[in-house]
Amino acid sequence: MATLLRSSSNASSGMGVADHCKDIFLELQRKKVHRYVIFKIDEKLKEVIVEKTGGAAESFDDFMTALPENDCRYAIYDFDFVTEENCQKSKIFFIAWSPSVSRIRAKMLYATSKERFRRELDGVHYEIQATDPTELDIEVLRDRAH
Repeated sequence: MATLLRSSSNASSGMGVADHCKDIFLELQRKKVHRYVIFKIDEKLKEVIVEKTGGAAESFDDFMTALPENDCRYAIYDFDFVTEENCQKSKIFFIAWSPSVSRIRAKMLYATSKERFRRELDGVHYEIQATDPTELDIEVLRDRAH
């Protein structure tokens, strides 16, 4: 029955979402095990899968280095910051990474599957669409989080 449900919901978006994606997201959100998670679309499986996770001690630079320069990805980044009141806070960003040099087919596939995948991740605070590293600078996250 689960397979039947999954394939029928795929009809509108084209891609399913591996259960593992939600589990890893919850580890980032609740247990703070990961600083970031990078997801990719596996065209053979026709679903979004986890490509890479970054440990809690990894930096924003580590995250940026992990994103491919010429291919699309979805990513979740757990951004820690201190408020003006000196409170430690954390905001979760959903990032749709679509470099301008990536294949047209990849851009289309990621664009048409984004909403369904994004809905699976309950608890994301902000969403960023980026086509090059300047649109995904740490200052962009800092400005959005405040």
